[in-house]
Amino acid sequence: QVQLVESGGGLVQPGGSLRLSCAASGFTFGTYAMNWIRQAPGKEFEWVAGIIGDGSDTRYTESVMGRFTISRDNARNMVYLEMNLLKPEDTARYICTKGKEAEIRAGLTYYDYWGQGTQVTVSS
Repeated sequence: QVQLVESGGGLVQPGGSLRLSCAASGFTFGTYAMNWIRQAPGKEFEWVAGIIGDGSDTRYTESVMGRFTISRDNARNMVYLEMNLLKPEDTARYICTKGKEAEIRAGLTYYDYWGQGTQVTVSS
């Protein structure tokens, strides 16, 4: 029943911007933290950002701090990731995940549903 569908990925030049979206359904959206993780080719999953269930707090991995912004619209069951000043090392498949509770958790064991992801490629 739970579905997470990402969109908004694409090819962008270094220094450019993208906004990713995640449409959620099948659960009481505002009750749970939401997170973005990413996986670059040949690398393990990396937690990128999280937002608490009510949207009042956010957390980021150090490499994206000041460049990325996670937000949510609980009335529309949507999560967003605004990405600015993109770098080639940001190239990855970006995946929206549902937390098991309202609080933000950075470990993969804290997510019980994952979307299929959307590809972001930063290249000249």
